[in-house]
Amino acid sequence: MGKVIAVANQKGGVGKTTTSINVSACLGEKGISTLLIDLDPQGNATSGLGLNHADATKSIYRAILGRKKISEVLVDSMFPTLKVIPSTNELFGAEVELMDVSPRESLLRNCLQEIRDSFEFIIIDCPPSLGVLTVNALCASDSVLIPLQCEYYALEGMAQIFTTIRKIRETINPDLEIEGILLTMQDVRTNLSLEVCENVREKFGEKVFKTVIPRNVRLSEAPSFGKPIILYDKNSKGAETYKQLTEEIINNEKEIIR
Repeated sequence: MGKVIAVANQKGGVGKTTTSINVSACLGEKGISTLLIDLDPQGNATSGLGLNHADATKSIYRAILGRKKISEVLVDSMFPTLKVIPSTNELFGAEVELMDVSPRESLLRNCLQEIRDSFEFIIIDCPPSLGVLTVNALCASDSVLIPLQCEYYALEGMAQIFTTIRKIRETINPDLEIEGILLTMQDVRTNLSLEVCENVREKFGEKVFKTVIPRNVRLSEAPSFGKPIILYDKNSKGAETYKQLTEEIINNEKEIIR
């Protein structure tokens, strides 16, 4: 069965979507069968891969609500081994529609059973909240990748995401692990950025990825062209670091298997 990784943090602007897009693309470039699920109603992971999130015929919303099988909403990407399930504006109303559904926390997990054997990795880009969509992602996942911006206020939200993970373990997904904490948007020119990195490593130790994602202009530009960084500028620092992160994730999985 494919490994399911939720990319989650209730704080916005920390690099969740950028990480989801670029890790998925790096896996796809390597020929590893990968699925990226855009679970954020804003649909940035969808548009960031050059796909149309206005097409409501194929979307994660339709699958979660049971209107289509999840195998019917898979969309091709620029890599033969990378498939995408897009988000659409319909997803904005999903939380309200799911209020009367029981058990609503496991809808995504139930959907994925049909296709898990078809992929080595399934990456879920979560919305910047801890609502029912993110809870669905955590319920369906084997692990959580937590992007953390290298700024002081980003640290304040860590307690909330860890509390949520603990509650998910206690109630609906006891096997949920932390894939790792990813330091993002590092600015080596500032002492604060370096201090945050040092403090996070001291506090969380081996749970922090060795790779640190820097502030990078080319990385910021790539989504507006509908391309992952390895296609937009494969020689940029952003492309280099996301390749390194992907290798860490692959090697972590090999260690677990061994």
